[in-house]
Amino acid sequence: MQTKELIALIENGGLDSRFAALYGESAVAAQRERYTDAVREFSSLFGADREVRLFSVPGRSEISGNHTDHNRGCVIAAAVDLDIIAVASANGDGRVTVKSKGFPADTVDCHPGEPDEKLFYTSGSLLSGVCAGFEKRGYRVGGYDAYTTSNVLKGSGISSSAAFEVMIGTVMNHLYNDAVITAPVIAEIAQYAENVYFGKPSGLMDQTACAVGGFSFIDFADPKAAKIEKLGFDLSRAGYSLCITNTGGNHTDLNDDYASVPAEMKAVAEEFGRGVLRGLTVKELLARAGELREKVGDRAILRAFHFIRENERVMGQAEALKRGDIGSFLRGVRASGESSFMYLQNVYTTKNVREQGLSLALAVTDYALSGTERTSAWRVHGGGFAGTVQAFVPDENVDGYKSGMEAVFGAGSCAVLKVRPEGCTAVL
Repeated sequence: MQTKELIALIENGGLDSRFAALYGESAVAAQRERYTDAVREFSSLFGADREVRLFSVPGRSEISGNHTDHNRGCVIAAAVDLDIIAVASANGDGRVTVKSKGFPADTVDCHPGEPDEKLFYTSGSLLSGVCAGFEKRGYRVGGYDAYTTSNVLKGSGISSSAAFEVMIGTVMNHLYNDAVITAPVIAEIAQYAENVYFGKPSGLMDQTACAVGGFSFIDFADPKAAKIEKLGFDLSRAGYSLCITNTGGNHTDLNDDYASVPAEMKAVAEEFGRGVLRGLTVKELLARAGELREKVGDRAILRAFHFIRENERVMGQAEALKRGDIGSFLRGVRASGESSFMYLQNVYTTKNVREQGLSLALAVTDYALSGTERTSAWRVHGGGFAGTVQAFVPDENVDGYKSGMEAVFGAGSCAVLKVRPEGCTAVL
């Protein structure tokens, strides 16, 4: 459909049912405006006579499994109703050009060469990496032009980079591969692009959650063939919202903090002749805790304890979601948060104890949701040390919770989200 026709279709409500399915009835009017603005911008950049398609990829939230993936553990993640959208059209010239709102355009050949370290950490390298990933697996590639805009908040732990990578693959899948490539495979290609062409080691959780949609259980026991299971639980129907509060804070110089977690866990694993902690039991760990204190230190033992219990907890929460047991699931969320604070110890950095935004946010949440402990849950969100906290809040308590958090952390700091059932998709 050409851009003028598409704008008329959207303005006349022709995509309202699609928007309602992705964003909810209350967001339809805003999404009409958002999509028409994007189509107009594409038209001004690439021409008004182009045949275009519309695509959407959600952001994601880590639900449970804090720092488990790097020791071949399990995680639960979920797609959320913040997303990146794209207006795209095949161009036939063998080049992929992507212009994202607020950023310069990137253009790459759809038949890229080897990774170039000089291009690491650039969005262009992600385009090249996705194209290379498609070719490596024997899929078709071709040139296209795309304009993207995103409301996936950077620094919120909702993974804007993974959503972007998955979007590049989603467009290529629909324009040149008849949409036959499954969402998990698109996620694997996106991870390949980030690891090999972008130069950033990463697990598969972020890309999988964005691509698959809904709640996803991911088991990394075999890192080359992660087991992915979509969990059919409807959080909105259960009467809950997912609240993510950005505490601000300084993320600089936290690399050592992040790196210490897998390093200390693996130091414990090595004492048992293992490469990772997966498979070690609490009984085995505590039986040697006395000698391990001298060899690896107390914090490493505590972090190993967290991993073992957290991994068991994730599997239990997955089963709870499958049977629709929200109470058991929420108890797992609270236990994950307590374990992260006490044993994993990733709620603040010891380099700057004056700044403890996550600790404060958890305290404010505890107070704001007092009396609802049986029906709500909260925890540190993502890698920790700074950033965001997560809370599952009954819908009737959301307004009060949001105002309480924003009184401390500023207007707009608390995002109220829904879990989006649909992952990477063509809107039209």
